[in-house]
Parts: sequence; C-alpha cells; structure tokens
Amino acid sequence: MEEINNIEVIPCSESNYLSPFRVNYSQNGTKKSWDFMRTHDSVSVLIFNTSSHCFILVKQFRPAVYMCEWEKAKMQPPQAAEKSEEGAAEAAAATAAEPQAEPPASEGENNCPWPPASAGVTYELCAGLVDKPDLSLEEIARQEVLEECGYDVPASKLKRITSYRSGVGVTGAKQTMFYAEVSDDDCVSAGGGEPREGELIEVVKVPLHEAMTFAYNERVPKTMGVIFSFIWFHNNMSPKYKISTNV
Repeated sequence: MEEINNIEVIPCSESNYLSPFRVNYSQNGTKKSWDFMRTHDSVSVLIFNTSSHCFILVKQFRPAVYMCEWEKAKMQPPQAAEKSEEGAAEAAAATAAEPQAEPPASEGENNCPWPPASAGVTYELCAGLVDKPDLSLEEIARQEVLEECGYDVPASKLKRITSYRSGVGVTGAKQTMFYAEVSDDDCVSAGGGEPREGELIEVVKVPLHEAMTFAYNERVPKTMGVIFSFIWFHNNMSPKYKISTNV
C-alpha cells in the first residue's frame, strides 16, 4: 500500500464497473441534459467486535482519491502544494509513515510531483459491489466481511440499518448498510481482500470509546459511511454496552 509508482493516466474506453451516459430531458418545459455513470449498487457493513469493544474498519488506497489530491495540488502555488502534501503526510502519520511515491517519466501539467501514497488512503466500512444476482444482499455482505476482514458471520446475523443513494450527481447508485456483531472466536483469517481481484486491504480497529473522536477528525480521511454508522451505533447500540462513544 505504501509504494505507488509507474503512474499513467489514460482514457477509459470500456469498463466492467462504469458506463458513461448523457440523458436529455425536459423539466417544466426547459430542455436539459445531464452526464452520469451507470454502475453497480453496493453493500457496506459496520462491524463491532464484542470481545474487544472495537469497530473493524478497512484501510485501502483509492486511486480516485489520489488523483483528486494530485489535481488539487496542480492548481495550487508551489508553496501551498508543499503544505498540502505535508498535511496528507501528517494525516497518514496517525497510523504509519508512508514514503513518497516515485514520479513517472512525465510528472504532468505544471511539473507537479505526485503526492505521497498516503494522499490516496482512506478508512472505510467493509463493503462490496452487488454484482452476484443469485445472492441476497445479506449473503454478499457476509462474503465481504469474510474476505476483507476475516470474520465468518452467518448472513442471518446481519442487521439491516438502512439504504441510501450515494453519488447522486454522478452515479445515483444505492448502498445498503448492515450491522454485524462479531467476537474474536469468529475471526478465521487475517482478511485483506481478494488478491485475485487486486485488493490490498488493511484491517483497522477503532476502540469504541474513541469512535466519535475518530469520526469527526477531519485529518483522518474516511467515507461518510464511517461517520454515519458510528453516529447510528451511538444512538442505537452504545447504551447496551454502557461505554461512552466519547461524543
């Protein structure tokens, strides 16, 4: 995860995950058009370990986040770009220091250097695409928990929290969020994702009493799913464990 190099940005002519479209329509008599991406729906799982009273998250490198940080750095004066890189490095230092990525043969516009790999690393809920029509959402979520985090949880023990639309301006895809309680006895592997699918995932534990501080710490890059699910747990589950989530 720490070593990102040989970067090459090329046009995407076809994809197994995204399909770009433009829709033309009329709204209240006004002609409009909108560009959007067709993609799969997804599931996510808030995992709480009852043995150690901690949440199980995943940490991984996201190319889209990395490229957004690079694009932002290109628009900044050199001095500001340096500070931005320092900020990304400091955020990563909360867990581990990560080396500077090697620049490719061409650094791109404005000779902007590639940021460190930490600029593209985010903390997320265990999640996966809904791309197996023969399986229920619960079964897909169960498989993701096993592959990414190493816990074997029966689909019947997954509690549905809610579903919502993500990326409404671009994809409009639906994500369904589940809650799973696990114990150390349910851990059957180290997790880490499916190498054959190119996944490189680090399993991260967030103690319950640090959850809300973690959720609102803007220096720790995370998805909205993490923030929302921690708030949901605080409102619905924390009284059961009689432990403060440090709000």
